[in-house]
Amino acid sequence: MSPPSPFERRLSEQAPRLRELFFQLYGTQDSARGEFDLLLGDLEESWEQRPPSLKALDDTREAHPDWFESNRMLGGVCYVDLYGGDLAGIHSRIPYFRELGLTYLHLMPLFEAPAENSDGGYAVSSYRRVNPALGTMSELAQLAEELRDNGISLVLDFIFNHTSSEHEWARKALVGDPAFTDFYLIYPDRAQPDAFELTTREIFPDDHPGSFVPLADGRWVWATFYSFQWDLNYRNPAVFRAMAREMLFIANQGVEILRMDAVAFIWKQLGTSCENLPEAHVLLQAFNALCRIAAPATLFKSEAIVHPDQVMTYIGEGECQLSYNPLQMALIWNTLATREVTLLSQALERRHSIAEHTSWVNYVRGHDDIGWTFADEDATELGIHGFDHRRFLNSFYVGRFDGSFARGLPFQSNPRTGDCRVAGTTASLAGVEAHDPLAVRRILAAHAVILSTGGIPLLYLGDEVGQLNDLSYRGNPAQVGDSRWAGRPRYPEADYARRNDSSTVSGQIFSGLIRMIAVRRHTPEFAGGRLTVFDTGNRHVLGYLRPGDEATVLALSNFGDEPQRLPAVMFSGLATTGTDLLSELVVEPGDDLVLEPLSVVWLRFPASG
Repeated sequence: MSPPSPFERRLSEQAPRLRELFFQLYGTQDSARGEFDLLLGDLEESWEQRPPSLKALDDTREAHPDWFESNRMLGGVCYVDLYGGDLAGIHSRIPYFRELGLTYLHLMPLFEAPAENSDGGYAVSSYRRVNPALGTMSELAQLAEELRDNGISLVLDFIFNHTSSEHEWARKALVGDPAFTDFYLIYPDRAQPDAFELTTREIFPDDHPGSFVPLADGRWVWATFYSFQWDLNYRNPAVFRAMAREMLFIANQGVEILRMDAVAFIWKQLGTSCENLPEAHVLLQAFNALCRIAAPATLFKSEAIVHPDQVMTYIGEGECQLSYNPLQMALIWNTLATREVTLLSQALERRHSIAEHTSWVNYVRGHDDIGWTFADEDATELGIHGFDHRRFLNSFYVGRFDGSFARGLPFQSNPRTGDCRVAGTTASLAGVEAHDPLAVRRILAAHAVILSTGGIPLLYLGDEVGQLNDLSYRGNPAQVGDSRWAGRPRYPEADYARRNDSSTVSGQIFSGLIRMIAVRRHTPEFAGGRLTVFDTGNRHVLGYLRPGDEATVLALSNFGDEPQRLPAVMFSGLATTGTDLLSELVVEPGDDLVLEPLSVVWLRFPASG
């Protein structure tokens, strides 16, 4: 008897778990059983279509499951059209990606979407066709292979909470096709929408109130985000199976990491907020089990911009192996504004540690807005009133606070609730646009945190050369109401041309980042996520230890506008001589340490004995 194939082995290992999860969601009635049987057939078909090179990658990743915890990991994110023009243009940037040290490239949504407003591509009209202006599916698969040959993993969004209203499924549901009428949550009148909206919240109030939008025939469809994004009905097992097929198709194009978009919203239950429900986790686990069978090299990255306690519930080997770290991102900006590290230090102590074999994706800013996602109860312990502090941060970062260095823009300001978020590039938010003399130091201090706290650091490409806000969106009818486009400039060619000129802001930012990236790559203590907060006794100075087998690195950052002195007694527990990995400064036992404003040191102390 011949040994089982890799697919047969994985199916045998994972099918019981998949079955349990599926029937937990859908029960064991005949319709659910029928969909499950078809799903197993889909898995085998997808495996047969998986290219040999990806099957080889599956074996490699299974043999080295913690590959993404390496200190060599570095991510970049960009829009295909804005950064490269099209997929061929992104291909031409590969030499630069290698110069920067990227090992992970997240291309923002690139599938077919409505021509005018598509929420930056997040309103997907087809998961199997690339936007024709960007290229073809064949070109995408070729790019994925070329990136992989250069040590770069391709990351794409899996937008599975909703489709665009132009998707084939939506069109068929609209005209009453019986196979698709239950693919979306469409109601004949306001009775059910009104009942749901008693407990759901408005996400984008500038677009529409509540969670539903009207159709031309008087019916109402669930649209959590924009009116042209219709939420899928995951209570229908046919929806799960249909989206599973789309997910595996994308994985077979060479996508190694799927950003699981809007994970908190994917299950609806009357009488709840319809966010972070238990069934959302079961759905993610079921999708994960599918990948372990038919595309095991594929990882999930959670996108959950919710309460910090809820963010962490999506992280796990059986759910999302990676997760954005929105709390750290928000608190980096809080620290820059207040010059105080208390909230960030508290978060590193309490909310940094996550399950083994998982990793944070740490970022200074992304394509989206900045929301102040810290926990009010954490802030209260430090004497900070959450609501008032968020109002201060919004005011500070949109330049409405006297003395602010920031030039951000408000996004989705809600006068009824006082809620608001902030948009802008890193350079504009950090003071470059305002010609603040500490702006470059501020940018480097912010990136030092994401490069040294453990996890995958993620750069919004162009920020590493100091790109500024682009206000041209105000002249575009499809973008004028969305200030987030200010933080999504086109490829800043002039800034890149200056990246090796140390007399320019672009050159100073780039050289500083390149230095930190190189040091991180050669410092094994920065692998993985182990971290211990180091109490500096100074509200302006952040400290944490990254322990390793041969040494411990003490990371210190002065976020104040004045020099700060740390007394020698503070380092007595480290016993040995420390060397700053960034400047080669030597700190002997008995030495005080003076940190200049917005300066960073990574002191490496060899293990004694």
